[in-house]
Amino acid sequence: MATAAVRVTRKDGLERKTHTLLLVAIAGVIALAHVATNGRYGFHRDELQFLSDARHMEWGFVAYPPLTPFVERISMAVFGLNMVGLRLASVLAQAMAIVVTGLMARELGGGRLAQAVAAVSIALSPLPMFEATEFQYTTFDYLWWVLIAYCVIRLLKSENPRWWLAIGAFAGLGLMTKYSIVFYIAGILGGFLLTRARRFLLNWYFAGALVLTVLICLPNLLWQAHHQFISYEFLQHIHRRDVGEGRAKGFWWKQLWLCANLFAAPVWIAGLVAFVLSARYRVLAWMYLIPVGLLALGQGRGYYTAGVYPMLLAMGAVAGERWIVPMKAWLRRTLTMVYFAGVCGVGAAMAAVIVPIAPSGPLMRFALENNGDLREEFGWQEMVQTVARIRDSLPPNQRAHLAITTGNYGEYGAIDILGRAYGLPEPIGTTNSEWYRGYPKNAPTTIIALGIRPEEANAIFTNCRIAGHNGNSLGLDNEESRDHPWIFVCGPPRLPAAELWKKHRDFG
Repeated sequence: MATAAVRVTRKDGLERKTHTLLLVAIAGVIALAHVATNGRYGFHRDELQFLSDARHMEWGFVAYPPLTPFVERISMAVFGLNMVGLRLASVLAQAMAIVVTGLMARELGGGRLAQAVAAVSIALSPLPMFEATEFQYTTFDYLWWVLIAYCVIRLLKSENPRWWLAIGAFAGLGLMTKYSIVFYIAGILGGFLLTRARRFLLNWYFAGALVLTVLICLPNLLWQAHHQFISYEFLQHIHRRDVGEGRAKGFWWKQLWLCANLFAAPVWIAGLVAFVLSARYRVLAWMYLIPVGLLALGQGRGYYTAGVYPMLLAMGAVAGERWIVPMKAWLRRTLTMVYFAGVCGVGAAMAAVIVPIAPSGPLMRFALENNGDLREEFGWQEMVQTVARIRDSLPPNQRAHLAITTGNYGEYGAIDILGRAYGLPEPIGTTNSEWYRGYPKNAPTTIIALGIRPEEANAIFTNCRIAGHNGNSLGLDNEESRDHPWIFVCGPPRLPAAELWKKHRDFG
């Protein structure tokens, strides 16, 4: 009997290793595809802001907590300005999310098929696919949501309260990445309070998790207190903008096609139902319902909830596997092939829009016509080159007292990061954390001004003239070419620096 038990244990161990290798292989294929394509175009305006903030590291920034700029600070030290290298952390984060999704299916009782279904469904979902094409705070935020769900499953399955410490650590990292994770934390606490799992709250490990979360995000909390909780004002502004511009519309539709693969919708819906019906795992149903409900009521953007779908797909994959196991082999194989074909088909269609697959030709044109984010990756190098030419055309006395002002964080980041190769001075900006960096003590007398309209240029500065235009070599319509095409050379501001700085403070 002992020998038989050892054989069973070895067989189970071998199966787990094989299944883990399968998950790693799925994630590896996706990661390699992103590495192969992530150097296609240029930096997105959001990436330029992260890189610029990474050069001015603090414990907080107006637009977000400090973890993402910190990661990019390390990446810049290792890879310089290589786009593939700088985006590698995002690729690895999404690869890890794919593997952990498969592991959730395993912990919920799924075999090889369930684990593969869960992993592939997430790998070919639009939002996770996008997160590996750029470095954004949403990329790492997504990973923390997935890891927290995995730890909650392990806690409920093992009834080992030590898992609270891992949950607390990932919650703290989440708060150092993106503040919207508070909706997920509300779902976690609500889920435990509203189910019989509330008994897991009555131990020291839960208290330790709370302390750990606070300790991890305490530096940012102190930074916020020192800056009058400026990020709360920023988030209010951004929310008003999003609602006013209609960016919050289509919340429920985006749950179907953006947050998860559209063909996989029946699977994650089945997962939600299974969680609701499960006495042990009902907490995870509330971890979906509470944040999604709060964000829907608060008119949040549809993609904010993407991190809750891996756990639903994991549970739905397990339920699906149990459903088809009793079927005849031919029917089971047919249903499996149809599902993978459908998920791969939808994934390929979305990849053609989201991923910079081609460096030229029809696929590139299709992606740029249908993806505004990809269009925002063009024109930054040309803008910097144009500014450098304008600078070089000025007489020496003007170049000696020159400054460059910017109207948005993309322009600021481009001058700050890409402009260093051309010897351009550090820009002056009033958007988000740029404002805290102030106006030069030695006031410039010549200004190259970006990101403003002619009437704004003349209202802020003296003696303005149009010296160049902002665009891109492909003639793409994006924010810079459409809204900020002018580059001005001006005299000094009309107002004293201190008064000017009080008047101009922007969020974006």
